[in-house]
Amino acid sequence: MTEKMIAHSGVEICTESFGDPEHPAVLLIMGAMCSMVYWDEEFCRRLADTGRFVIRYDNRDTGRSTVYEPGQSRYGVPDLADDAAAVLDAYEIGQAHIVGLSLGGMIAQVLALRHPGRVRSLTLIGSSIFGSDEPARDLPPMDPKILDYHAGGSAVDWSDPEAAAQYLTEGSRLLCGPKRTFDEQRVGRQVRQEVSRARNLLSMYNHALLRGDDAYEGRLGEIRVPALIIHGTDDTALPYPHAEALAGGLPNASLLPLEGAGHEVHPDDWETIIRAIEDHTAGV
Repeated sequence: MTEKMIAHSGVEICTESFGDPEHPAVLLIMGAMCSMVYWDEEFCRRLADTGRFVIRYDNRDTGRSTVYEPGQSRYGVPDLADDAAAVLDAYEIGQAHIVGLSLGGMIAQVLALRHPGRVRSLTLIGSSIFGSDEPARDLPPMDPKILDYHAGGSAVDWSDPEAAAQYLTEGSRLLCGPKRTFDEQRVGRQVRQEVSRARNLLSMYNHALLRGDDAYEGRLGEIRVPALIIHGTDDTALPYPHAEALAGGLPNASLLPLEGAGHEVHPDDWETIIRAIEDHTAGV
């Protein structure tokens, strides 16, 4: 594993890589309000052990990448897609297999549209269609319990690392599927790593200011690369019909349901997810 800071277009992006750079590249794009540490290091190593060169990185406003003052919206999802392309440039990778979680899957879609020559395949985990016309799709919304919980974030003493870690750990509990065990100790370690390495932890809430974009509405059918949709059947952040809509809209898609899983890459599913990515990216 090596950490690498890259600079492009006035921003810095913190990255890490696993495995042999001569192997086919897999770029992992994390979801909203989370740094790359939520792509667990062991998960990344095990994925690299399948003969892939794995890269994870901090999106803007998370981890050690460029952050902006909380409450400021200075970029959109297309800018985050351009950041992903810049990461590939920094590693001198022409094409990569792209794996995106939640918002990361939407960034991956925009990357495939803005930079189609850079994408060999897509794997979209717990994600949905990116565009602007969400109500017209008639897809179920996020569970209000998640929104209600995060509405209480203003009462947290964010200057106290332990208080912040406890709050974020309990927030993660809400995303765990009913047929998965929430490992508070493991998640707590991950969250404390998140808290300790953040330039400004509250800047992650700037992701809540991201909006859809008319320029990408209705363009899912233009993405012709093989796409694998992986989704927990009990996802309360982006319920399972979002996965079905993605699979129905992408011309070359397959759908892998994770029965009883939530909005997560749960350790119980690592083997299934890693083998699915290995198979999906083989020979593409």
